[in-house]
Amino acid sequence: MLTQIKTAFSRSQATILQDAAGVMSLVVMLVVALHLPVGF
Repeated sequence: MLTQIKTAFSRSQATILQDAAGVMSLVVMLVVALHLPVGF
């Protein structure tokens, strides 16, 4: 089972990095949107 996880991770490493970048951008947008009312 551990070898299957390792092979799946090694095959989809580029996709995981893209997904992590997408998640981080969503978090940044959420934080900015929550702080917008403070500026007005």
